[in-house]
Amino acid sequence: MGSTYTGKCGANDVETIVQGLVKTRVGRDAAIVAQLLRLQFHECAINGCDGGLLIDGPGSEKTATPNLSVKGYDLIANIKTELEKRCPGVVSCSDIEILATRDAAAMAGGQRYAVRTGWRDRRRSSAADVKLPSEEDTAAQIKKTRLYSYGGKTGATDPSLHSDDAAVYKKYVCRNTTSSNNILYLDTQSSVSRIDNSYYKRLQGRHGVLSVDQNLYANGTSTKWHVDRLANTDHFSWLFPQALIKLSEINVLTGTQGEVRKVYSRFN
Repeated sequence: MGSTYTGKCGANDVETIVQGLVKTRVGRDAAIVAQLLRLQFHECAINGCDGGLLIDGPGSEKTATPNLSVKGYDLIANIKTELEKRCPGVVSCSDIEILATRDAAAMAGGQRYAVRTGWRDRRRSSAADVKLPSEEDTAAQIKKTRLYSYGGKTGATDPSLHSDDAAVYKKYVCRNTTSSNNILYLDTQSSVSRIDNSYYKRLQGRHGVLSVDQNLYANGTSTKWHVDRLANTDHFSWLFPQALIKLSEINVLTGTQGEVRKVYSRFN
């Protein structure tokens, strides 16, 4: 799949520039991989891949509660600034998000994949459009529905959660009597910066942190076989890129629709 930007940025190769800046960042901050993956999901899940999440200002998507913990904006800003120096008004913020996420995933062990580009930036960004769970909702779910009040019964623990995990969470991470900013990894610590199928293997062992995740492996569910497939074969390595490609093509703007922003965080 040829690049939309071939020959449109002088002697510069747009995808090479993006890849270089992402590589530098990954080299000193491995967490950027997960941050970009989350950023792209929060971007594309609301009104499509249109750069709306990047806009600053009162009432923008960025200000919605579920988006307050999204990170990675500074890297997108740096890439946009560099590309504007080399070929002003050519590369959209939407495409930068998609390219940067693709490159970061590949640098974390994922399979490299080709993406379509040429998408444009929408002139709309509203917090009211954002319908996603927040991290506060997630923390409350773990405490209330899995550790201390399963099924509405005070003191009851979700039996689908591995007993060793429950004991550790109660003692060190999610004490019922205090509120904390402790980090609870949804994957193994050795895998948090890698693109692999560890998550699905953890579900098989009843180590899913969130009930919505562990329920994917519950007996009688239509998804249990799929978890086994992704955990026990190499299919994840090529299915994950396919999912990201589909995500990157949701409700995109093309042609003369929208605009190509000059600054990543504001409309022209």
